[in-house]
Amino acid sequence: MSDKNFEINDVVEMKKAHPCGENRWKIIRMGMDIRIKCQGCNHSVMLPRKEFSRKLKKIIEKGEQ
Repeated sequence: MSDKNFEINDVVEMKKAHPCGENRWKIIRMGMDIRIKCQGCNHSVMLPRKEFSRKLKKIIEKGEQ
């Protein structure tokens, strides 16, 4: 799926929900690893880019640059 062009500050939906029940995540850092923050409880998680791309379901809203 090459249509997954994500940028910093995008709000994305992952395939599995966070244990707090929220499924919306905001991308807060990009590089070799991508850090995302849960929009429900503000917990942040860092994932390798390849794993993030595999677990990403869709981009909900584009962030402002």
